[in-house]
Amino acid sequence: MLKMMNVNVTLTGNNDKAEILKEISLTLENNKIYVITGPNGGGKSTIAKSIMGIIPINGGQIILDDTDITDKNITERAQLGIGYAFQTPARFKGLKVKEMLDLAAGENKVDNCQILYDVGLCAQDYLDREIDSTFSGGELKRIEIASILARKLKVAVFDEPEAGIDLWSFHRLTETFEKMHQKYDTTIVIISHQERILKLADEVILIEDGTVGKITSHEEFLKEIAHLDSDCNCRNDCIKGGTQGAECGR
Repeated sequence: MLKMMNVNVTLTGNNDKAEILKEISLTLENNKIYVITGPNGGGKSTIAKSIMGIIPINGGQIILDDTDITDKNITERAQLGIGYAFQTPARFKGLKVKEMLDLAAGENKVDNCQILYDVGLCAQDYLDREIDSTFSGGELKRIEIASILARKLKVAVFDEPEAGIDLWSFHRLTETFEKMHQKYDTTIVIISHQERILKLADEVILIEDGTVGKITSHEEFLKEIAHLDSDCNCRNDCIKGGTQGAECGR
């Protein structure tokens, strides 16, 4: 279980200070999928990066199981079982897939063939390939998830995993998250706007203006979004043919 307790993040630049997160409190339970969504600039990615320790917090606490990790760095958090997947995974020219999986696994005993199968890739085609420019965005995403599976993490954080991949790869990506949820005892945190990923969530966390707007089921969240769309007069008028000056009913 991971807890964020009254977490604040303030960033400083050009003699200005900006409050990015304001009193964020969340409890993320084992073996659940949480999708964090909300308006651009609301603080979603900052939450993900503060969990990993990429962005330090200015107030509050972060607890993993019974361990206070507030002051621990990225390496220490990784050693305790937290992993982070960037929007754009890195390519490692000269490093083969099997070597990357072995590095990720460390002392864990894992079956690389099975892990690649779990992310929808054929081991025979990928284990001896270098992770270079020949990999598509979708392949890189799945290789990165495979490395996360090899680590047997307590908490896996994915920052907009759908970014930069085609529709076919996106379909396989959502299947991969479903398999990961079914087979591994990992808390999965996904930053996303995509409806198909939202449907995977045990809970949807809406972040607005650096605060928790609400925590709800994906059914209720999608129902509310559909209701907002149906109430928007300007959108409805555009669908009918378009008229200038329509007022939004939201």
